[in-house]
Amino acid sequence: MSVSIFDSFLTTTDMIAVFDDAAIVQGMFRFEQALAAAQAEEGLIPAAAARAIAGVCNAQLYDIPALIAASRRAGSLAIPLVKELTRTVALYDKDSAAFVHWGSTSQDVVDTALVLATREALQLVDAGLARLADTLLALAETHVDTPVLARTLMQPAQVTSFGWKVLGWTAPLLRARERLRGAAGRALQLQLGGAVGTLAVMGDEADAVAHRLANELGLKVADAPWHTQRDEWVRLGLEVAVLTGSLGKIATDLSLMAQGEIGELAEPSGNGRGGSSAMPHKRNPVSAMIALAAAARTPQHAASLLNTMGQQHERGLGNWQAELAEWPQLFISAHGALQALNDAFGGLAVDSGRMGRNIDALQGLIFAEALSIRLAGFIGRPAAHEFVEGLTRRAVAEGRHLADLLPEAVREHDTLREHCDASALASLQALFDPVAAAGAARRLATRRLPQLREQAASFSKDH
Repeated sequence: MSVSIFDSFLTTTDMIAVFDDAAIVQGMFRFEQALAAAQAEEGLIPAAAARAIAGVCNAQLYDIPALIAASRRAGSLAIPLVKELTRTVALYDKDSAAFVHWGSTSQDVVDTALVLATREALQLVDAGLARLADTLLALAETHVDTPVLARTLMQPAQVTSFGWKVLGWTAPLLRARERLRGAAGRALQLQLGGAVGTLAVMGDEADAVAHRLANELGLKVADAPWHTQRDEWVRLGLEVAVLTGSLGKIATDLSLMAQGEIGELAEPSGNGRGGSSAMPHKRNPVSAMIALAAAARTPQHAASLLNTMGQQHERGLGNWQAELAEWPQLFISAHGALQALNDAFGGLAVDSGRMGRNIDALQGLIFAEALSIRLAGFIGRPAAHEFVEGLTRRAVAEGRHLADLLPEAVREHDTLREHCDASALASLQALFDPVAAAGAARRLATRRLPQLREQAASFSKDH
């Protein structure tokens, strides 16, 4: 598969190599070689034929661009490939050429080759997920006590813990690893059905051939050919899409927190990273940009997979072919986003001082709810809400901090003045301490962190 320079910009060379034209073609040759070997062991074809076929199942021996060009006329890449394989075998052993692709069909070889590539792609994704999750868990542990603004509807809301926020990024990644592994276990299956999914040509030896072939390729034997039963395969693709969406969420938060006016996070810089062609002062969040671009492209590919599921009868016309073209794009986007975020968080700069200053700049308004709830114990909730609401308007109008206005306002309020002695007033002003305000998030993070670490460690145990 060739990719444009713009695709290459948004992914990794490793993932491009997995779905490269030569890699897919070699996967098809692996299928043909293993099929011939399995059939020879079951006595369906001569052992000499299997050896002859194996001797030329090497993609480097063939003109891959010519095969691709011929596939447009033939309707499947497998047709010209099998034709060229047969011709090449015949050059060395004419009799053996008759046994190339014996009892199989084009979709068997193409689907199985794509399964082999997908298995390798998933290994790259899993490794990237492991690295990013470990980095985020360490970041969360470091910043469990760091207060930061929580923002809802793009506006400052309350104080939370940065460590708790980071754990909110991490948990979906661990769930993605678990679900991808489960989906892969169901979807990465051998495709072998022959012309209409019955393996009629192989007769009674069909099951034995399938098991030998699957064992040679390290794949599961499907309960039945899945030529037009694409449910498990599409579910795997959708899990990749959901992962990319989760990566887009992280990139969104990173890009917003890295805005100059916010300045709480910054991606690594240097060696031209994140620079501008016109503005020397800029430090652009290029990793977040790549992840966001990858996430933006993914829904269309996922929707296309769902749209191709209505495949006709025993072999789809057009929809299977569309699915094949969409499939690599999901992995190209997912791995590009993963690599970009690993680059970003591998050298992330966290400005906890700026986080604190951003809290202070809001004049204590984000503590209004906590103050109102505490005052409700003295004067009831409606009166407390009205009192604090008026106090916040005054703070904004006068450009003063809510905590500085509080003693004066309490003295002016007949009921509060009676209830709030010096000790009570000190307790009220303590509500404006960002570290204390982050306490609930800190407690949640402290409890959640070991659980997520255990979940992350479990993946290594599974292997």
